[in-house]
Amino acid sequence: MKYKDKRLHVLDQRLLPHRVEWLCCSGATCVAKVIREMAVRGAPAIGVAAAYGYLLAAHAAIARGDELTPTTLGSAYRELAAARPTAVNLVWALDRMVACLRSVESLERDERLRRLTDEAQSIEARDVEANLAMSQLGAGLIDPGADRGWVLTHCNTGALATAGQGTALGVVRDAWAAGRLEGVYVDETRPWLQGSRLTAWELQQESIPYRLICDSAAASVLAAGQVSWVIVGADRVAANGDVANKIGTYALAVLARHHGVKFMVVAPRSTIDRDCPEGGAIEIEQRPASEVSEIAGRPVAPEGADVYNPAFDVTPAGLIDALVTEAGVVHRPDRAGVARLFD
Repeated sequence: MKYKDKRLHVLDQRLLPHRVEWLCCSGATCVAKVIREMAVRGAPAIGVAAAYGYLLAAHAAIARGDELTPTTLGSAYRELAAARPTAVNLVWALDRMVACLRSVESLERDERLRRLTDEAQSIEARDVEANLAMSQLGAGLIDPGADRGWVLTHCNTGALATAGQGTALGVVRDAWAAGRLEGVYVDETRPWLQGSRLTAWELQQESIPYRLICDSAAASVLAAGQVSWVIVGADRVAANGDVANKIGTYALAVLARHHGVKFMVVAPRSTIDRDCPEGGAIEIEQRPASEVSEIAGRPVAPEGADVYNPAFDVTPAGLIDALVTEAGVVHRPDRAGVARLFD
């Protein structure tokens, strides 16, 4: 993402790796659309985009001659918040923007706008810093002496999914640079193929060895004994340590436990929803049937096939060996361990 001259320019991730095109948004409705349609995706990146979408709504309000208050920007807030209901970073970023605006309502309009701009840029900068801290902490958990040489990852959790170098893929980057791993098994991650289209592309850019596998091959890979860690991101972490992440994550966690492979979740602290008591309370986004029944617009299922297409699943905390945030690492996360991240 690039914010410049009252425009948010977004790299269209739907077209990667074969085409590189940028979308230009001048208002909150456009930002909500690119989030909903997954031109921008990844929980941290969604939060940053939403913050800039709210800022664009503020510019639009001024252009209309409206007062710059949380009330006048309420419709923009609701539209952005509804774009992807599972990723808590989205609402977290919007709530920070609203809190910022409320705190400066006594100031002149131009100063309020400047403070909102600073807040959006601060949210972006904070994510960059959090990525670096998480990457170092997570990489430090990989023991090049005791662990096997490869890790396995799911979906895309790199620079494309964040404002920085990535969450789970940031750990991979730092671990590779430190000589702690030999390479990465990359799940293709149906139905959007974020692994084959995006993660493989990012790893290729940095010359990190990888092997792309179909999702159903993960069990065989883990059974072969080459993988020491499964490393994934998260879109929401409940107060008890349960994690909502890309569909297929729960299956990997079960497989990892069965085969004695460690399971690491890497996510910024803003992904933790302390108001959500456990994973069963997380709203799971349902996506269009065509994402499963078609590939690149071409039907691969009978016409009218009944499709169940949840975008995420929930991995119980008991299957997680390490929850890595910029505030620290929680081993075998539980409610008390998650709470300590906010002390």
